[in-house]
Amino acid sequence: MARSRALQGRTAVVTGAARGLGAGLALRLAERGAKVALLGREAATLEAVARTLPTESRVVEVDVTDDEAMRRASDDVTRHLGAPSVVVANAGVAEGGPFETSDPETWRRVIEVNLVGSAITARSFLPGLRTTRGYFLQVASTAAFGAAPMMSAYCASKAGAEAFARSLRAEVAHQGVAVGVVYLHWTDTDMVRDVDRHTVLRELRGHMPAPARRVYSVDRVSGWIARGVDRRAASVYAPPWLRLAQAGRPVFPLFVELVSRRDLPRLMREYAFDQTGLLGHGGRIEEAKLGRTAFAPGRAAPASDGPERA
Repeated sequence: MARSRALQGRTAVVTGAARGLGAGLALRLAERGAKVALLGREAATLEAVARTLPTESRVVEVDVTDDEAMRRASDDVTRHLGAPSVVVANAGVAEGGPFETSDPETWRRVIEVNLVGSAITARSFLPGLRTTRGYFLQVASTAAFGAAPMMSAYCASKAGAEAFARSLRAEVAHQGVAVGVVYLHWTDTDMVRDVDRHTVLRELRGHMPAPARRVYSVDRVSGWIARGVDRRAASVYAPPWLRLAQAGRPVFPLFVELVSRRDLPRLMREYAFDQTGLLGHGGRIEEAKLGRTAFAPGRAAPASDGPERA
């Protein structure tokens, strides 16, 4: 791959970089010549990803919701790799199930990681981004404008992350810092495979139009996002056809409500559906941090590698 002159020798930071899309993005940015800081919960897994990169890297084990730890992480990255030119707020978790019976602590943790963690990431690295007149990229989701039933915390957090990034963009533009939002769809990481282990969630996804059900590989998605980084794009669509979906935002809530009214009562009668707990391998790491067992009673057994609508 030809290296991007814009990233050659510069520093890029990726949160949630231990696997899946975060690891894929780290590789794409390194292929463009960037030094990469990999932030996440699992030092050993982050180190394994770092060893695959063709450029200098730095691993920092950190919880993105911890203000002081993230400040130290920013200092560490700047000291070893230099001030960041790109920061990708990718860390995220999800859970599924009826809102009324959701565990408050689990529900709150999704908001904390996906929204508050993104804001803490921005706050921690903004001084460096001002120095380099850099680019902050917020990984959001089609869930920001197509909220689905049984995923209330995830959809709320991604809508909030989109709004946060747009607000930040207006606030820092005069300082030379660009801010982008990634609208991610179904991506082949372990989160969606966990979703598909729960029949109600799988059936709801199956009632989407065919193009909207398709799962895209991490390699393809990370490539689309990396091209957005090259352009310092305000909006990045992965896959690109999602740009057309933006025009439908006003009618999506009505469509989702109609489909849910038609199909959800039947699905809930036919299939038992307990709370999923936090989904995917990253979710199980978070469950452990909350002092939980690896998966709650009634939850599907942990998956290996597989799909994420981040």
